Amino acid sequence: MDIKLLSGALGAEVLGVNLKDSSEKNFKVINNLLLEHKVIFFRNQNITTEEQIAMAKCFGPLEKHIYVQGREKYPEIVRIIKGPNEKHQWGETWHTDVSYNIKPTKVIILRSIKIPPVGGDTMFSNMEIAWDTLDEKIKNKIKDKKAIHSSLGAAAFVEKYEKMKGNGNVKEYSNIHPIVRTHPETGKKILYVNSMYTKKILDMDEKESSKILKIIFEHQERLDFTCRFKWTENAVAIWDNRSVLHQGLTDFFPGRGLGHERIMDRIAIEGDRPN
Repeated sequence: MDIKLLSGALGAEVLGVNLKDSSEKNFKVINNLLLEHKVIFFRNQNITTEEQIAMAKCFGPLEKHIYVQGREKYPEIVRIIKGPNEKHQWGETWHTDVSYNIKPTKVIILRSIKIPPVGGDTMFSNMEIAWDTLDEKIKNKIKDKKAIHSSLGAAAFVEKYEKMKGNGNVKEYSNIHPIVRTHPETGKKILYVNSMYTKKILDMDEKESSKILKIIFEHQERLDFTCRFKWTENAVAIWDNRSVLHQGLTDFFPGRGLGHERIMDRIAIEGDRPN
């Protein structure tokens, strides 16, 4: 096995590990790498849908997306498609998946099916480092606070994309989570807010809450906290949704990424309630 670090903050490309192997021994290796690097990447993984599901189940029970229609025979899989002439793609803003749920997603496994020749890389940001490096005055103000996470507008969000299909659910979901959560496996502190779903800090007036969240969101997006992965076909990314933010870049322009389809299969593993 060979490990290639993607940046000084997080991320590693792993060579010599076969994701067809969902044995306990192989899973232990993968999970240890995930906890260390936060997001891990595997190229040239010609795995089937069933093999992707088998690996995902090693992490825990699978979850169905609350708004997006799953694949016909595999309802736990969201097929993410960017049409050839679309300039945008699903998940293009910095976020943590479904933080509005009472038990947000634990881990995501994303597999590339079809990739443009250029464009559509995915970026990740390390929220352990984000907490460690946050201004001490801000830390003291928020360390014991909780925030409201809401899915308001998320159902309609699916309709922006010509190839993505909603499942008919339009209900808004809202839950309260600690701004600083503790990772259940490593014990590390994580800055657990995101600009897509976090709406307000509790027990704080609206003006101050908005001001502090703006500072935090800008801090979370610092380039030195990030890594960037350039996709190739049959690549797999596995990330710890508890400790990173991510976004899909939308750098699709005429003569380059525009005019090409992008297809990915996403599986999410159920998480626990942040504390």
